Amino acid sequence: MLPNLLNILDIFLVSLLLYGVYKLMKNSGALNIFIGVLSFLALWVLVSYVLKLKMLGGLLDKFVSVGAIALIVLFQNEIRRFFVMLGSRRQWNSFVSLFSPKQAERSSKQYIVQMVLACKNMAESKTGALIVIEQNVSLDSYVLTGERIDAVISARLIENIFFKNTPLHDGAVIVSNDRVVAAACILPVSSSTDIPGHYGLRHRSALGISQQSDAIAVVVSEETGQIALAHNGTILGNLTTTELERRLDELIVQKKELREERPARRLRRRGSSDGSRSKQKA
Repeated sequence: MLPNLLNILDIFLVSLLLYGVYKLMKNSGALNIFIGVLSFLALWVLVSYVLKLKMLGGLLDKFVSVGAIALIVLFQNEIRRFFVMLGSRRQWNSFVSLFSPKQAERSSKQYIVQMVLACKNMAESKTGALIVIEQNVSLDSYVLTGERIDAVISARLIENIFFKNTPLHDGAVIVSNDRVVAAACILPVSSSTDIPGHYGLRHRSALGISQQSDAIAVVVSEETGQIALAHNGTILGNLTTTELERRLDELIVQKKELREERPARRLRRRGSSDGSRSKQKA
């Protein structure tokens, strides 16, 4: 009985790992390369072990022998992102937020309102902007490329940063722990071929940071004044301020509430189970 359960657990864990790899590749735009690698491995198994073609199989064996190094080179960004997510500090922050959940919720809602107001004003004046909101994956490496600010979020501050010809307007503003931590930051540019042609460098940078982390990026187009939002390797364009506020609320405030509710539920369940056990003993 036990070996059967272990086999089922083994299959489940392998399936979960493959699904996680597939999702990571899809979000990063490297899915075609990943499918190509799987196709090559399937061809190698077919030639070497099914058809048993010695000459062609030996040639493919040489490629497979150096395959690990090739995979590290091909997927170095994805591997880095995976280990960064494993060492994310957000799980510790969520534990700390249990002691002041209402304050964290109010703070998040306040800065979302200020950010949406700034985007509305910049869209009306066609002022280009790129705002990145840190989530689970740390953005410290990108903060170092810009100028540190560490200020309370306000609409006036954001508008002044992105005002044309100011020293900090060219680059991205990074928001972390409900504060503006840096401006004029350099972000990775997406190499995806699925981006519409009318999107510029800001949109490609927003998509790039959303592919390499779980950050949320908000873009205001300098040419059209349209607002776009990038998250998890996808970008949504031509958003109204109402839609922007709703989506930010879903991605930031509601996710925080879920993270805070889960540990509390576990504690309540443990308390109720301990209480029932003590009653049974009595």
